[in-house]
Amino acid sequence: MNAQVVAGIFLRLRLWFAACGPIACGAAVLCLAGALTLAWLLPQRALQEQRQDVALRLAALPRSGAGAAAPVQALAPADDNLALFYANLGERRYAEQQLKTLFALAAKTGLLLSQGEYQGAFDQNGRFHTYRVNLPVKGDYGAIWQFAMLALRAIPFASLDDISFRRENIGEPAVEARLRLTFYLADPSDPASGVAR
Repeated sequence: MNAQVVAGIFLRLRLWFAACGPIACGAAVLCLAGALTLAWLLPQRALQEQRQDVALRLAALPRSGAGAAAPVQALAPADDNLALFYANLGERRYAEQQLKTLFALAAKTGLLLSQGEYQGAFDQNGRFHTYRVNLPVKGDYGAIWQFAMLALRAIPFASLDDISFRRENIGEPAVEARLRLTFYLADPSDPASGVAR
């Protein structure tokens, strides 16, 4: 293509844009962008489906040799899952002991933990007790996360529901954080509780 042909094409496009107006030109550009996106996505989708088919075929193949995987077990019935849930609940009478564990972990990680807010409740539908613990801590960012992970390992029936951080000044090394944990507890002496231990 020579320069005159290219100049002629640009002139025609410029005249067409001037004749159609900005709204029609914008609509044409959006239509072109949509068509290009669709032209790109369709082959990608076909490729993804092909990869999924290959993965399903590979998963269906029997494994042999030393690298054989353990046989896949059938899913446990819902009653078994519920019994397992209740078996993993902590005991309500030891809730204060778990608080002592939290304070010991805070001291171990070098955090300042002076007090906390505690609130007990009973879940009628689940027939278990909850013990919500709000802990304001102050210390190094990494130490706060270490404390949270150690707490979840030490108290397996606890959940970390929320964690929020606040720093007074940008250069300040200490961070203030508020952790909200929930202990899921059973009370064997309570007939309303779903657990008899």
